[in-house]
Amino acid sequence: MAKKASSFAALGGLVYSTDAGRHCPDCAQPVDACTCKQSVIAEGDGIARVRRESKGRGGKTVTTVSGVPLPLDQLKELASTLKRRCGTGGALKDGVIEIQGDHVELLIGELTKQGFKAKKAGG
Repeated sequence: MAKKASSFAALGGLVYSTDAGRHCPDCAQPVDACTCKQSVIAEGDGIARVRRESKGRGGKTVTTVSGVPLPLDQLKELASTLKRRCGTGGALKDGVIEIQGDHVELLIGELTKQGFKAKKAGG
């Protein structure tokens, strides 16, 4: 059985680094500059699910929109439009739009107006 290393020096200089950021597993490009996933449409049944979440966010409430069947570049535009409509900040992470605050009903109305099938998910 191998002895457990008790210091960084015992590891032989091996250190994990996130200096270059996240990379695409297919093309090894940074996620922001990845071109292989740009045209991929989100898998699912084509229904945008809107839910309110606060778990793992320090008690802060966010509204998430998942399952929107759009390519990444159009999803970014939609996220920007929804953030402006709600008047708050937010982010796009792994195909899920996160909007700060509780805006479930407003987002369902906006997505329906833009031609998407949207439904409330969760409690």
